[in-house]
Amino acid sequence: MPPGLGKMRKLVKSDGWDKCWVEGLVPWDLGGPTPVILHLLQTQTLPSGRALVPGCGSGYDVVALASPQRYVVGLDISDNALDKAKELSSSAPNSDHFTFLKADFFNWKPNEAFDLIFDYTFFCAIDPRLRPTWAKRMRLLLKPGGELITLIFPIGNHVGGPPYKVSAEEYEVVLRPLGFNLTYLEDNDLAVKGRKGKEKLGRWKLSIGQSLIYEVVLRPLGFDLTYLEDNDRAIERKKGKERLGRWKLSLSQSLM
Repeated sequence: MPPGLGKMRKLVKSDGWDKCWVEGLVPWDLGGPTPVILHLLQTQTLPSGRALVPGCGSGYDVVALASPQRYVVGLDISDNALDKAKELSSSAPNSDHFTFLKADFFNWKPNEAFDLIFDYTFFCAIDPRLRPTWAKRMRLLLKPGGELITLIFPIGNHVGGPPYKVSAEEYEVVLRPLGFNLTYLEDNDLAVKGRKGKEKLGRWKLSIGQSLIYEVVLRPLGFDLTYLEDNDRAIERKKGKERLGRWKLSLSQSLM
């Protein structure tokens, strides 16, 4: 076990993530942008538009991703993490193209969905029982045709957490049924020291399936999808072919 990991786990369970930032027990913090994100930016293969980084911490990746073509939201529940992120980015030349928000990923309701979401050390930080809910939230927050970038870490067989052990298969189990197609999966050759061999890069595309056709026409008009599940009460001949979707018409500034 890496130094400080045991103490970090105790702090998370007793006092929450914010206390870890107070104590400086943040082994997930790389001290700079994630190398593979910088590589993807250089290859110009990432979607433009709106991007989200849940569990953004110090915000290095938020700042790296932000540009005139891409507005980025960094989300975290820790005041101290966000204070650090704002301090570190206060003089960034691209500061007009990103923001930091304190909110709980699992109940946050933005006014608009995203074209790109980047998840690193977030999936592995949550209780594994919440992973299906994590996937549903990703499904609600991402636009049809949008991309979810996942750095799958830590791959292994260790017991306990956080970070909890993960595998590519565990992502697939929760994402595929919701319309996510895996377009790329490889070992992350740009993983930092100590994470090589324990990390994969997975890229997922949210397909425009039958249930997503509604989103294409409704989201631009201010409708937010708040619930989407298979309809277990469908009549016999429609079972497996029917879903219940609930939409809320937002009172965004443009609609008032």
